[in-house]
Amino acid sequence: MEQITLSYPATRNLHGQALAGVVGSGDMEALFVADQGERLEVDITTSVVNFEARWRALFDRLSTLNGLPSGKLTIHDFGATPGVARIRIEQVFEGASDA
Repeated sequence: MEQITLSYPATRNLHGQALAGVVGSGDMEALFVADQGERLEVDITTSVVNFEARWRALFDRLSTLNGLPSGKLTIHDFGATPGVARIRIEQVFEGASDA
C-alpha cells in the first residue's frame, strides 16, 4: 500500500459531504468533506505503488477543467483505472454541491 498526500488551491466552495464508490469491489471509494478554506487536501491510500505522478496529473487536469473545491478528499484505491478515479472524484464533488 502506498500513501499519497496532495494539496491544491481551491477555486470554489461547496457544502456538506459525499461518498462514492466501494473499495472492496476492486474499484475505489472517495469521501469528500467540504469546508470554507482555501485548499483541497487529498489523502490517497492505494494498492498501486509508484502512481503519484498519475494522481498529480489527474488532479492537475481536474483543476484546469472545473476548478477544485475547498475541503478534505480521502481516497481508498484498489487499482481503479484513471477514468474510474475521475468519475468517483467528480461524483463526490457533485454530491457535495447538491447537499
